[in-house]
Amino acid sequence: MSMLAQYPPMGWNSWDCYGAAVTEAQVRQNADYMAKRLKAYGWEYVVVDIQWYQPTARSHAYEPFSELVMDEYGRLLPAPNRFPSSANGQGFRPLADYVHSLGLKFGIHIMRGLPRMAAHRRLPVFGFDAACSDAADPNSICAWNPDMYGLRAELPAARAYYDSIFRLYAQWGADYVKCDDIAREYPRCRREIEIISEAARACGRDIVLSLSPGPAPLEQAEHLRTYANLWRITDDFWDDWQLLRAMFRRAAQWCVHAGPGHWPDADMLPVGALRQCYEEDGQGPESGERSHHGWTRFTEAEQRTMMTLWCMMRSPLMIGAELTKNDDFTLKLLTNSAVLDIEKTSWCAHPLYETDEECAWIAPRRDSAGCYVALFNLSGETRRVTVRPEALERPCVRATELWRGETAAAPLSAVLGAHDAAVWLAEY
Repeated sequence: MSMLAQYPPMGWNSWDCYGAAVTEAQVRQNADYMAKRLKAYGWEYVVVDIQWYQPTARSHAYEPFSELVMDEYGRLLPAPNRFPSSANGQGFRPLADYVHSLGLKFGIHIMRGLPRMAAHRRLPVFGFDAACSDAADPNSICAWNPDMYGLRAELPAARAYYDSIFRLYAQWGADYVKCDDIAREYPRCRREIEIISEAARACGRDIVLSLSPGPAPLEQAEHLRTYANLWRITDDFWDDWQLLRAMFRRAAQWCVHAGPGHWPDADMLPVGALRQCYEEDGQGPESGERSHHGWTRFTEAEQRTMMTLWCMMRSPLMIGAELTKNDDFTLKLLTNSAVLDIEKTSWCAHPLYETDEECAWIAPRRDSAGCYVALFNLSGETRRVTVRPEALERPCVRATELWRGETAAAPLSAVLGAHDAAVWLAEY
């Protein structure tokens, strides 16, 4: 799938802020914000996450065995009470058209398999002489969401069902599909990944294919590179320092597999206003203070560290915030062109060293004019972190720190607060 996703995709996903309960109005307001404030910096995908076909979704929680909206062929449809423009069988086409009118791209989340309701009702597979029950595997059920049966991937009916849904998504104008309950399910889902990928390629539209959740098995890297554009290297990532600290090891293992068309995915960026679908959640910063609910628990330093690591390892970037509630810090974090450019101008990123207290990464520029050097303070106390000149390919004539705009000469060194980061563009 190397023709798509030449650079790591950048966008917004509804999960961190709205869980299973996102509505069309909320998607549109975030798309409007992205078009106005973020598109110029490379942000382009607007992705509707899980349960868009579930009329009674109210929070991050799932409602087991609830009635789902689907057509006569067992293909899930947006719930019209949550996505009014989908009424009368229009699906996501009107919403996708709106997103496209803003100069952005549209994406959706799906679960592996087909709805168990479709199998129990023996609905026909669109364009194929078989029933959904013929393709379904009742012994293959997601451990955390029982809506779906996995498919008997060796049967032609399974490929026919995936063909039918991806052709529908192509008709809707989808540019991105996040397929869940699959990236860590080797070896059970190896063949199912292949037929999903084949269906995406054959649907008549360029659709970026993302596989979740992680951790994907490292030993399956070549298979993932062949059949997906991005795949999760971790379980759901949230605003917890221990999860961020653990990402350094994952990033070091997976960075060698990043390249045009195939990107190890460190998951979403839990910045800004999160968890908005909980009634008790706060509404973000007020009077200079942030509530414990509804706003990221990461410190500003930890958010710099996260953005720096994600960009150095060239992970996809998906914002989890309710964008319309961004404060000044969050907006500046997401619109630092010099840091975001690392994703498109570097290659072969890797760690120089890592200890319990600190870490350093290097990423050569593709134009051979310099390199990026990132320093991380992993400790809970202020400390100086340094990279000596001999760690660089060639002598550095000038270096600019990209978060603070400061210039320096080798050695590259910074006094960093707890869990903070600095990243330089070192010019040769």
